[in-house]
Amino acid sequence: MPRKTWRAALAAYASPSTLVLLLLGFAAGLPYMLVFSTLSVWLREAGVARETIGYASLIGLAYAFKWVWSPLLDQWRLPLLGKLGRRRSWLVLSQALVILGLIGMGFCDPQKHLSWLIAIAVIVAFASATQDIAVDAYRLEIADDTRQAALAASYMSGYRIAALLATAGALFFAEGFGSTGFSYKHSAWAGTYLLFGVLMVPALLTSLFMREPPVPLRTQLQAGRYTFVHQLASVFVLIVLLVSVPAMFTQLYNTDFASVLFEGVSLLDLLLEDRAFLRAILYIILTALCLSAMGRRGLAPVLTPVNDFILRYRWQALLLLGLIATYRMSDTVMGVMANVFYIDQGFTKDQIASVSKIFGLIMTLVGAGMGGLLIVRFGILPILFIGGVASAGTNILFLMLTDMGANLKMLIVTISLDNFSSGLATSAFVAYLSSLTNLKFSATQYALLSSIMLLLPRLIGGYSGVMVEKFGYHNFFLITALLGVPTLVLIALHWFQENRRQDSPPTEEPAPTRPAEES
Repeated sequence: MPRKTWRAALAAYASPSTLVLLLLGFAAGLPYMLVFSTLSVWLREAGVARETIGYASLIGLAYAFKWVWSPLLDQWRLPLLGKLGRRRSWLVLSQALVILGLIGMGFCDPQKHLSWLIAIAVIVAFASATQDIAVDAYRLEIADDTRQAALAASYMSGYRIAALLATAGALFFAEGFGSTGFSYKHSAWAGTYLLFGVLMVPALLTSLFMREPPVPLRTQLQAGRYTFVHQLASVFVLIVLLVSVPAMFTQLYNTDFASVLFEGVSLLDLLLEDRAFLRAILYIILTALCLSAMGRRGLAPVLTPVNDFILRYRWQALLLLGLIATYRMSDTVMGVMANVFYIDQGFTKDQIASVSKIFGLIMTLVGAGMGGLLIVRFGILPILFIGGVASAGTNILFLMLTDMGANLKMLIVTISLDNFSSGLATSAFVAYLSSLTNLKFSATQYALLSSIMLLLPRLIGGYSGVMVEKFGYHNFFLITALLGVPTLVLIALHWFQENRRQDSPPTEEPAPTRPAEES
């Protein structure tokens, strides 16, 4: 990709699309925090048991599995609202549901209507996750690859501001309206959630009046291949498959096969007496039905975007998926233990909050903005590589901090540089993921790729506490820094392949391209 001037790079932030993404990012950040951290504070202040609050956190599964129903946003136009266009109609529906849901949550006192409150929070989470899918698809379709990082930086700025307002700001409002840890007052929380419902209105108006992205003709034809019933059935079959496969292995693990092998118990006796064996057979049957010819036909609307990705990249798809799965591993695994580390180092909660909220937020936004600027100027892969180096390298600052005790100046430097590198890497990574998607399946493929991005880091991050206990903080931060090395090797290999591909003619019809400008 040819380099552009600094003036052209700065112009990427001057389009109306940048403001649109800022408002949409704000709308995405509000409900996400209001159904997680802020809701947990509200529930605890109302006297709800910790176990119940823990179960309520499962609401977050809506965001983890949003890719399951993302094909509906690609391939089905809503009735009535569909006149607004494929992307705007889903945005208006999801934002309207979020507004009504937040207001409805406000009217539910957890001391009296806890079940209703949780049920409405689930609706808000699903509507918010659907909004995320639609926003990502909209962003992909309004600009070319070089401007994706600038739009992502704008989106991230709105999101982070909303996240701060929906956490610290919400607690401030609830306190100001009269509800404290010593004196719970439902009307204070009702007023807070009503206020945030109103704050969603500017984004709804933005969705109503912004321009719908142009849809290529072949994308329209692709969207009409499957009926709504077929699309809905594919989501159902996929959910059954996702539940059946892990449950099958779990029940097989719990089955007493040892009695058959070593104690002479027959399979019939095992079938009649071992309930785990019965459940395993049930899940095997369900899995087999989902993977049968009929099940695969039912999964076609979901599998088509996956097949498209594999056919376009072939064996290189493995390299790309490996890069995606490991890019945020270094800072994600480290981040799990960051706040625990600050406490263990002797920093006060006020110091941690002020530094992370003020310096952390500012440097994240600066890093994201710089990433968008540099990508327009130099291209995606060079900045993706720099972001990977910075994300892993800043973990060395945490290693140095372990030997310095509660040094506030070093904490400011560490958090500032860590958040700057995180913002830079995130904007570069969003632009990279955007460049991999096919506009025919933009919502589905981006949702899938972004889910893969966090899967492996989250799994390894679950063992971060064990790693600290075994190796200590010093070696833990060294290990997390080294986790970034495989990613850098994959980026370098991909960069080399891209340079070779540019020197050879294309062998197949490219995916639909994104417009260079959109207002």
